[in-house]
Amino acid sequence: MEIIFHAHHANISDRMRRRAETAVRAAAARMSRAVDAIIRFEQDGPVKRVEIVLHAPRSRNLIAQGEAKFYGPALGTAMDRLTTQIRRLRVTRRSAQRAPSLEKAARA
Repeated sequence: MEIIFHAHHANISDRMRRRAETAVRAAAARMSRAVDAIIRFEQDGPVKRVEIVLHAPRSRNLIAQGEAKFYGPALGTAMDRLTTQIRRLRVTRRSAQRAPSLEKAARA
């Protein structure tokens, strides 16, 4: 999986990049066939923002954003939101796969 970093008016340490990369790879492992991710670090005055966009074929893009005074908590918030979206996506796919079999059982 390819990970692209963007820094808009922000200085990002190597440790923060590694932390973000590790977290996104772990989240993408729970999602089937993730192709790439874009991680944006932005600074607007005292507010730090982290946005994560995860791409997978035949699926909508998952977008999560977190804001805080520092990048660490902003990354944590964005990752929490991303994992919630992945969990919802997996539940929706499972229920869609089970629906036809339940209909067949009801007909019999």
